[in-house]
Amino acid sequence: MKTQDGRRWLYLGLICLTASIGGLLFGFDTAVISGTVNMVEAQFSLGKLQVGWFTGSALVGCILGAAIAGVLGDRFGRKPILILAAFLFFISALGSTVPPTFGVLIVARLIGGLGVGIASVLAPLFISEFAPADVRGRLVALYQLSIVIGILLAYLSNWSLLRLSDTWGRSAYVEGFLSWIVIEEVWRSMFGAEMIPAACFMLLLLAAPESPRWLLKAGQEQRGSAVLARVLGTAAALREKTAIQETLQAEEGTLRELFRPGFRTALMVGVGLSVFGQLTGVNIVVYYGPSILEEVGFEVGGALQYQVLLGVINLVFTIAALCVIDHLGRRPLLIVGMAMVTVSLAVAGGLFLSGRDTGVLIVIVLGVYMACVALSICAVIWVLTPEIFPNAIRARAASIATLCNWGTNGVSAFFFPWYVSRYGMHTGFLTFAGICALATVFFWYFVPETKGKSLEQIERMWLSKGGIQS
Repeated sequence: MKTQDGRRWLYLGLICLTASIGGLLFGFDTAVISGTVNMVEAQFSLGKLQVGWFTGSALVGCILGAAIAGVLGDRFGRKPILILAAFLFFISALGSTVPPTFGVLIVARLIGGLGVGIASVLAPLFISEFAPADVRGRLVALYQLSIVIGILLAYLSNWSLLRLSDTWGRSAYVEGFLSWIVIEEVWRSMFGAEMIPAACFMLLLLAAPESPRWLLKAGQEQRGSAVLARVLGTAAALREKTAIQETLQAEEGTLRELFRPGFRTALMVGVGLSVFGQLTGVNIVVYYGPSILEEVGFEVGGALQYQVLLGVINLVFTIAALCVIDHLGRRPLLIVGMAMVTVSLAVAGGLFLSGRDTGVLIVIVLGVYMACVALSICAVIWVLTPEIFPNAIRARAASIATLCNWGTNGVSAFFFPWYVSRYGMHTGFLTFAGICALATVFFWYFVPETKGKSLEQIERMWLSKGGIQS
């Protein structure tokens, strides 16, 4: 019996690990740009709005990817569309390594953004549809952990390649193509490093099974039952299958269902998590971290080193969130963490406003900020979003929420350089602090606790809140 349980957990773990590589690529693709902004700006003689377009172009792709992911995932299945995302990641990394013009680089970044948008909808949803209720929070939080690992790998890769460029630049033995992408224009190799994890993601997905809930929804009962049995065991799989089929029979399977009483609140929570999650400013720190640190006197090498430190803090506290999210619950982490995020952003804004030599203090405060945001909304958003929507339209509903996520991300990333150049870095941080204070109140009033509940129990909870009998 213990041997069978061990095999089931190993099988489940491998599935979740494979899907979470989509998060690693998400993190790498969005963070790698932080080390390239100043170099690309100088090489192509970009204005500030063009810099914003360079940073935000991938986010336009993310918006499009998130918009189509739900429809494609519901129509063709989670697995084949995730394979498509992996292919897009690879093509984008290759195209970003060898672009002859700024326009071609933008196209490559848009393609990568499509992959990120698709993966951000379907990878956490894929995990949630396999995971048992009592450990679903931890397993889906693996996706956020993978995003953080991807961000940290991008920081380390950028820093290491910059050092390698300096070392090889003093050597007379490195010539040709290698010299071009590693020494003369090192930002190209920073983008190219993503081809390795993208290829691994594609190969591993080929061996993964399809989501059992999607298989049952698509009428493939035998395959769906077999996957459930392999994950849960025969008796538990039969109970889970019955519950899934009961909820599917009660659903219309159209997006109109999201506007039923009860589900309207679920939609509002999903959209609120996505919008407020981006307006914490976390991705601004990811994209523009070195530029922010250069503002307080750090050289580019030192700024990249401290960016790595922030990445390590992000990783440590994401692991902490993963360990406690199924014990403490989603709601306490979200509300308490966001209150701390508000305070740390306000302090950072005050330090920038003071105008004194505050470089080390800024790094400390940003470290506290990164710890709080990693422990709260960054972990909770990817757990809650795929949990709160009904079975038949889960992918499309998650797509709407994630579309709002990337839309807000894209707008903030595009306008941030212009906004802080016009109003000052302190205004940027104080603006984010005010928004996070509003977010804390919103989460207090509207976000329910979902720990320990099956996806079908959560669906019935929303219906009961709307006064509807399931």
